[in-house]
Amino acid sequence: MPDKSGSLWDTAKTIIYAVLIALFVRTVAFEPFNIPSGSMIPTLLVGDYLFVSKYSFGYSRHSLPLSLPIIPGRILASEPERGDVAVFKLPSDNSTDYIKRIIGLPGDRIQMRQGRLWINEKLVERKRIEDFVFTDSYGRINRTAQFTETLPNGRNHHIIEQTDEGQLDNTGVYTVPKGHYFAMGDNRDNSLDSRVMTGVGYVPFENLVGRAEILFFSTNGSASWWEFWRWPGAMRFHRFLQAIK
Repeated sequence: MPDKSGSLWDTAKTIIYAVLIALFVRTVAFEPFNIPSGSMIPTLLVGDYLFVSKYSFGYSRHSLPLSLPIIPGRILASEPERGDVAVFKLPSDNSTDYIKRIIGLPGDRIQMRQGRLWINEKLVERKRIEDFVFTDSYGRINRTAQFTETLPNGRNHHIIEQTDEGQLDNTGVYTVPKGHYFAMGDNRDNSLDSRVMTGVGYVPFENLVGRAEILFFSTNGSASWWEFWRWPGAMRFHRFLQAIK
């Protein structure tokens, strides 16, 4: 007769190995994240699922599950470029995941004036393009002004602005400290980001988790997980496997 205890142990070992391999890949290579808020519209929508490369900026304790304090500082470090979309741990609690675009590097002076971004006393180019239009989970059509913004290093991306006179459209000058970064959402009027010192503030290099690379799945939220007959209508197939830039 077959040894049932041996068979169970073999099954258990297979599961353990699979979990360890998944944890290893998640720690050193790619980790999946989902987007719960609209702060990065139009680049990222609520219901997007993406892979973040963990190796892009090197590794810190926040690269590990539960942010285990095993890695001192950052190893194999590579600094982010202006314009990278990055996942980081919220500095105020070191546990909440945020995703924003890196706008300011150490030593930069950042300011918003009447809705326009200034970096080191130079106005960042912004060009009006077609409105951004999308349908939310309630079936409502949303339309708002969309622009292409070109950063000093030539990287460009889309942003949306409902008004140039919003709460965060006129600020003082932020001087980014050494070893920190200034992060902003592409949905400029609806983003809690580095412009709010008490909410996010400057992001320490150590808090960067990784760079957003590619969308692998997207849903508009109109179908629950058990409503499988509604899944096709809820999925945004055109967003599958899109590179994030």
